[in-house]
Amino acid sequence: MPVVDVDPDELRTLVGTEEKTDDELIADLFALGLEFEGRNEAGKFQLEFAPDRLDRLSVEGVARSLRYQYGLERGVYVPSVGRSNWTIEVDPSVPTARPYVTGAVARDVSLTEDTLTSLIQLQEKLHETMGRSRAKGAIGLHDLTMLQGDDPLEDGGASVTYRGISGDGGQFVPLESSEAMTPARVLEAHPTGQAYAGVVADYESFPAIYDEIGLFSFPPIINGQRTEVTTGTRDLFIELTGTDEWTIEKMLTIVCYALDARGASIESVTVEYPDRTHRSPDLERDRKHVSHARIERTLGIELTPDDVIDLLERAGLDAVREEDTDTYAVEVPPYRVDVLHPVDLVDDVGRAYGFNDLKPRYPEVGTVGTRHNRSRFERVVRELLVGLGFEDLLNFHLISERANFDRIGVEPTDDAVGGGQPVTISEPYSEEYEIVRTWALPSLCLVLENNTHRAYPQRLCDIGLVASVDRDERLKVTEHRTVAGVIATHDTSFEDAAAPLAAICRRFGLSLTTQPTTHPSFIDGRAATIDVGTGPIGIVGELHPRVVTEFDVEVPVAAFEVRLDGLQSAVESHNE
Repeated sequence: MPVVDVDPDELRTLVGTEEKTDDELIADLFALGLEFEGRNEAGKFQLEFAPDRLDRLSVEGVARSLRYQYGLERGVYVPSVGRSNWTIEVDPSVPTARPYVTGAVARDVSLTEDTLTSLIQLQEKLHETMGRSRAKGAIGLHDLTMLQGDDPLEDGGASVTYRGISGDGGQFVPLESSEAMTPARVLEAHPTGQAYAGVVADYESFPAIYDEIGLFSFPPIINGQRTEVTTGTRDLFIELTGTDEWTIEKMLTIVCYALDARGASIESVTVEYPDRTHRSPDLERDRKHVSHARIERTLGIELTPDDVIDLLERAGLDAVREEDTDTYAVEVPPYRVDVLHPVDLVDDVGRAYGFNDLKPRYPEVGTVGTRHNRSRFERVVRELLVGLGFEDLLNFHLISERANFDRIGVEPTDDAVGGGQPVTISEPYSEEYEIVRTWALPSLCLVLENNTHRAYPQRLCDIGLVASVDRDERLKVTEHRTVAGVIATHDTSFEDAAAPLAAICRRFGLSLTTQPTTHPSFIDGRAATIDVGTGPIGIVGELHPRVVTEFDVEVPVAAFEVRLDGLQSAVESHNE
């Protein structure tokens, strides 16, 4: 999940609570759903949060949430937006793969080193999340005074043009370079161009933004040095391009709110398409509805209508109770891209009330719950693996398609463990969570990748859900529970991965049989299917060096993955 660096002193200043200690801030941030992950080298908080609250990708957004939490602000705040004379003209030559553009002007910005760092962090975090690594949306920040060389307000207005050009259709000096380059040259020779060349690789032409002087932005790759933003910049021109208009409008909204929190004045920009015209940013509120009964039923508490309205206002929303109903009409600020459903409003009420203040109670049912047989079986397997020296992990069931397939060498069409058409998320918040994983081994490889700074050996296991599309199922999806493990050390081997499986089988009185097999993720001749008397239920072996290198692991890795339902079925048959 996204991690944001936040200066605690700057946070206290923006919130207006200088008396808060670091420990108090950390506790209050946790109540908002922001987890303290430690400090960076500069002593800043490193805060991890769920990727739905993208308005908290900057210290300004975090401070806004705390002000609401402390009751220092209430209700919906929408910045006032002036009207600039700037226009973005969209030329018909714009690449059809990236047809949308939007923008705004921010004046009287006071940029210190810390403020500029926070703004750039917000830009990059939005690129990673909503922008899907710039593929869906990208932000360009420019020094307004360097566009056309004068103030457009003096001559009645000015415009820039968003158009498509060929790879050698224009030249500019990109950031962090002293050489004039064409777009094609940027993709070949500039580090940023090399990093993001894949985003525009299939475009029929390259996106470009021109002013009267010439090319100054090559979105979504890099801006020109001429309009570079520095601590001396006072007026900003913000442009965004993308494949989805709603996405770039919301990204712009979040940036505008952050600049407004720093005292900037926001002005709108006219966007002229060949067939329509609109002004941005669009700071219109959204309206959602939630019933009083649903709030009380979900949270398990009794509230008066005045209580509900008070809590919603403390969450940064506006609410009124509709006449002769128990339903509230709730106004949602434009930066809250996460509010999609009434349950999101219930969550805001719960956070404002304080989840820690909710009193646990027994449900009003006549039976007492107990563990399901499957859960008891999983618990035994988990305890066995922990006893064998494995560290038990609780990974997300969602993963990126690239990590699940491409990076580990498996194709959805492969008739192998890990193959199968994945269940996809139609509108994921992050490219890291695009599909439901088809097997657990890629999740463990990602953990190894993130732990290369830790000592070896590393013995990790994961018990969880996997799924794939199955048109013969009533819900068109088949899912099952799986157990996977990896052993990363300098002298690991096939036998090291097979031994824990043999121990598990002995615990249940089963016989383990392995048969040589081939699998794209494993070394040929060092992989085998797992059979406990009911047919193949998994695979064990040594990961291919290609996979080990892909995840930057510095030592060989042995691994296994077994279907738990197959293992449990064999145990039940054995015990009959």
